[in-house]
Amino acid sequence: MTIKHIVMWQLHEQAAGADRATNMQRLKDKLLACADLVPGTLRFEVATAAEAQAKGLEATYDVVLYSEFESKAALDAYQNHPEHVAIKDFVGAVRSARQCMDYES
Repeated sequence: MTIKHIVMWQLHEQAAGADRATNMQRLKDKLLACADLVPGTLRFEVATAAEAQAKGLEATYDVVLYSEFESKAALDAYQNHPEHVAIKDFVGAVRSARQCMDYES
């Protein structure tokens, strides 16, 4: 059993003293810093709309996180890790919408 954790964020035009494009990259960098926080993380990818659109691909949200964990316990450990919790204030300040789905496969 693998747990997939997918989150998408739409960002404000201006927030936290920066424009949307800057905050897309900031959020991506902050998320990627969380990639190896806990054992049981199998896959961890972050992409931005700017990257997708530069390649002619569709993007209706600004940032997406696709991650896989070996168990619900590993996902819970990631979500409660202090370094992950620490980025939540920034995310809350820059996002206008969020979508999330976790599922087993």
